[in-house]
Amino acid sequence: MLPRINPYLVPSGFTRASGKIQWRAEPARAALLVHDMQNYFLAPFGTDNALLRQVIANIAELRRHAARAGIPVFFSAQPGGQSRSERGLLQDFWGDGPPADPQALAITGELAPRSGDEVLTKRRYSAFVGTDFADRLGDRDQLIITGVYAHIGVMATALDAFMRGIQPFVVTDAVADFSPAHHADALRHVQTRCGVVAPTAELTADLLAPA
Repeated sequence: MLPRINPYLVPSGFTRASGKIQWRAEPARAALLVHDMQNYFLAPFGTDNALLRQVIANIAELRRHAARAGIPVFFSAQPGGQSRSERGLLQDFWGDGPPADPQALAITGELAPRSGDEVLTKRRYSAFVGTDFADRLGDRDQLIITGVYAHIGVMATALDAFMRGIQPFVVTDAVADFSPAHHADALRHVQTRCGVVAPTAELTADLLAPA
């Protein structure tokens, strides 16, 4: 039930300066979330999608800087072959969800979790719902969010983080969506309601800045 996704340009004009707030990510406070970058959710982009290549490269760059700065890296992933009760209302919108196929469930190879990374098994839009994500964050009160899809799980997680007192940062060119309109709508909503939206270059500069 996922649509085919054609390549598009990342919506422009979304920077920290264009938002309501100008929080800056701090290595001692931040965590990085790679949201649902499983092969199942990336299949709609096809095998050679320039947008997806760009997003994966930007997530990889942020991950490298996170490792250097001692920032914990989390991955969210849905399990396969969920029962109707596990799916809940998602069944009505999206059908059965990921199959019980290891290849479909795997995080894309370029971003595969490494030793020390943490994987959250989630069954709802927000990475906080039905998981112990908040507990695992400990005293980290900033969350840099990347992955798919911007207007669904990424935005829901950003809103949830905000309501828990955690500052969300959605990385404009390290998230992807069904279309440029969906992508822009998600960025606009986060920017005006709950967090910072900024490109990879701005977040990288934050992580490299002197304490």
